Amino acid sequence: MNATRNSKPGASAEPAGQFTTLPRPVDGIRVGIGGWTFAPWRNNFYPAGLVQRRELEYASRHMTAIEINGTYYGTQKPETYRKWRDETPPGFEFSAKAPKRIMASRTLAKTGPQIEDFVGGIVELGDRLGPLVWQFDQGTRLQREDFTAFLGLLPKTAGGRTLRHVLDVRDPAFVDAAFLALARGHGCATVFTDSPDHPSFADLTADFVYARLMRARAEVASGYDDNDLVRWAQRARTWAHGGEPDDLPRIEAPADPTAQPRDVFLYFISAAKERNPAAAMTLLRHLAS
Repeated sequence: MNATRNSKPGASAEPAGQFTTLPRPVDGIRVGIGGWTFAPWRNNFYPAGLVQRRELEYASRHMTAIEINGTYYGTQKPETYRKWRDETPPGFEFSAKAPKRIMASRTLAKTGPQIEDFVGGIVELGDRLGPLVWQFDQGTRLQREDFTAFLGLLPKTAGGRTLRHVLDVRDPAFVDAAFLALARGHGCATVFTDSPDHPSFADLTADFVYARLMRARAEVASGYDDNDLVRWAQRARTWAHGGEPDDLPRIEAPADPTAQPRDVFLYFISAAKERNPAAAMTLLRHLAS
């Protein structure tokens, strides 16, 4: 009979060892999924009998990052962030989507107090805090001057920690060389995505890379074909070692390769969401091989 463990009296029996897996970032490359609460992941990614309150604990021991979706839709309390921090292992990082109400504001230049409120709470994640993602959805009309003022509001540090910011602008008309220059000037990364529904470009604008892979297929057990995941492992290594993959779309010609290593954050998001954990774990295995 397999050994079991209970976190407290009366809890469901859970197989011993299912929380001991602990992948490490390879060459500064972190791989993960969006969120950790999704019903189809139960008895698929999560083992049968795992209580829901331990899903974050489990997920954070099978991948190296998670992009938090809940922060996009509502404010979280500081104690919630501290709880998430304490449930995850050292070396794990969260990315977090900033609240939608900020990016939907009519005047971005006036969102300073809302930005401060969001950042002031989420720094409670401590050393688990990774990039903050500012997602401007399709249909959002951006004005260059207002957007520039908004970038000036993004804090560089908080709680004694250096902050990283990611711009996910989904208006094709706004994504051009001027946008890239703005992002570079403020040290913000832009999002690479393989989705045909959003602007797709691999130009680098910061000292780290942020990619969201959104083409998982339900009929493929690992979401992506294995050859595709091998190629994504190669691209991630290229980014991490200071280079730029030569087979991704761009707005500008690539710059000369740097000798500086980069952190890379790569998430499997949306599409056939039930397959995303398998895609992330398979990619991590390729990176470790």
